[in-house]
Formats: sequence, structure tokens, C-alpha cells
Amino acid sequence: MKYLAHTLLLMTIMTVLLIIIGRSIAGPVGAFLGLLVAMGANLISYWASDTIVLQMTGARPFGANDNPMVPQLVVELAQRAQIPTPKVYVLESAEPNAFATGRDPEHGIIAVTTGIMQTLNREELAGVIAHELTHIKNHDTLIGAISATLAGAITQFAYLFRWTNLLGYSNQRNNNSNIISSLAMLIVAPIAATLIQMGISRTREFAADEGASQITGKPLALAQALTKIDTQAHATQTTTIAANPATASLFIINPFIGGFAAWFSTHPPTAERVARLHALAQQHP
Repeated sequence: MKYLAHTLLLMTIMTVLLIIIGRSIAGPVGAFLGLLVAMGANLISYWASDTIVLQMTGARPFGANDNPMVPQLVVELAQRAQIPTPKVYVLESAEPNAFATGRDPEHGIIAVTTGIMQTLNREELAGVIAHELTHIKNHDTLIGAISATLAGAITQFAYLFRWTNLLGYSNQRNNNSNIISSLAMLIVAPIAATLIQMGISRTREFAADEGASQITGKPLALAQALTKIDTQAHATQTTTIAANPATASLFIINPFIGGFAAWFSTHPPTAERVARLHALAQQHP
């Protein structure tokens, strides 16, 4: 419940920020346009987020030649989590990772890389799958899609209309304050939206780790899985996953962990997640 309240607060701030940008540009009409954009972003995310994500990542349906342990675990753990069994997809990548998508538990999808099936043992893989099932159960997949879409809308809204506003003021005199405020909005609004989106993502990761521990009863197995995935990500410093920063928040570990992207992580530090899982293991030995 504490995680949900935090998430709803951040998403509300993003919507308000979009409306404020619109109002600062065109008064009440702009504010109404900002509200329409927010509503449109929510609708697009609700109906098409899973299709968009699967296309962006290049995931394919689980095949007969893939490791049968994965769908078996999905069925078993979905029953424990008391949600419908999600569809299972595969990403052709040596990098161990996984993500979930789908607008609700009835349309849930779990995707795993070929690398994670080769890297983790059964208990560790169960922890990862339980983590993704928790995302589906908590509707994090929809929340993540909406927050990402809102962040993108804010960025484009600020960029398009602020430059339009600047050009409109360019032939007027004594408008330095307008130009400065326009530049500030152009720069600050997208950064604020991105930071809020990352805050939502980090909050949901902690909640999914806790949920996975409750489903499997083995928080240390998930801790070991996270350590293995994170270690390999840092070792390569590059990703072999056909993803982009827009989908990074969906994965159990950010595939863009190296380089500049690490400065703006969509995930909490792995060490902190592992420490919390060890604390859970001590509370419920």
C-alpha cells in the first residue's frame, strides 16, 4: 500500500506538470490541451502498450525448442500468486534479463532472454519470474507504460510548444523574461518528467522484490539472481538486448546499466535491493 500511494502521487504530479506546461503556453486552452494529451497517453498505454513493447524488443512467443522449465515455473508461480497464467515470450540475447508487460493480469506477458535461461538455476529463475508476476499482479506493467508515455508526452509538448512560443515572441521587444521562462520550461520540464518516471519505476521494483519473496518464500534466491544479472551487465558494459531507454524500466535490471544511462537509472541500486532481500530472509527464515 505504501508503494501504491507513492506511485499514484508521482503520476498525479506528472499529469499536473503537463497541464501546467499547457497553461503557461496558451492559458486555459493550453491547460485543456495538456489534459487531453494526458488522457490520450493513458488510453494509448492501456490498449497498446504490450504490442508496442513486444515489437520494440523483438520478443517472440515461447517455442517448442526453448527451455520447458520456464513455462512450467510460470504456471506454478502464477497459481501461487493467484493470477491468470501469462503468455511467455523469448528475447534472443545472451544477456540475462526479463520483463513483464500487459495492461492487466488477464493480458499478462512475461519475456525472458535466452541468456537468463542459461545463467540462472531453477530457484533463481523462479525468483525472477515471481518478480515479474508481481509486476503483473500489481498492475505495474500498465503503470510503467503510462508513466513512460506521460514522460514522453511532456518532453515533446515542452519542446514543440515552447519553441513555437519562443518564435512567436521573437519579433517583440522587451520580452527577455518571456524568453528566459520559455527556455527554462523547455529544459526543466522534460528533466522533471524523466526523474518522476524513474522514481515510479524504482518504487515498483522494491515492491516487486517483496512480492516475489512472498510467492516463492526464498528471497535469497532472487538476491542471487539479481547479483548474477547485475554482475554480467557491468562486465559487458553494453547491451545485446534489442531495447531502448523507453523500455529500460520494464526489465528486472536496466539493460543500459553502463555509460551515461547509468546516471539516470530506472532501477534502485542492485546492492540495495539485495540488502533488502537479505533483511526479508532474516525476518522470515
